[in-house]
Amino acid sequence: MANSFSRDILIQAENPQIAADFYVKHLGFEITDRTPTMVSVCGENISLFIEQGPALGPVLEVTVDNVEKAKIRLMNEGCIVLKDEPEFPRCYLKDAFGLIYNLKAI
Repeated sequence: MANSFSRDILIQAENPQIAADFYVKHLGFEITDRTPTMVSVCGENISLFIEQGPALGPVLEVTVDNVEKAKIRLMNEGCIVLKDEPEFPRCYLKDAFGLIYNLKAI
């Protein structure tokens, strides 16, 4: 299974703009995109996407050859699907060790 972590990390906040302002002011990020439900901020080494909603914790992004096959394989190993929205596309899984990640096709 070929895979890699991307430089993208997603978090959730009730007010994404307030969270983005914090990262800009205190950590030197720059706002690069804004939609009604998400603010994107970039730093030198990572892109942070702040989505409106209750906090799940940081969501890392893992690229895989085939999202559906990887999802099934991981669920068979005890991973729990937290969100599955193929039209977005997004597939958040939480593993037995507490790591949450979004599966993304290469």
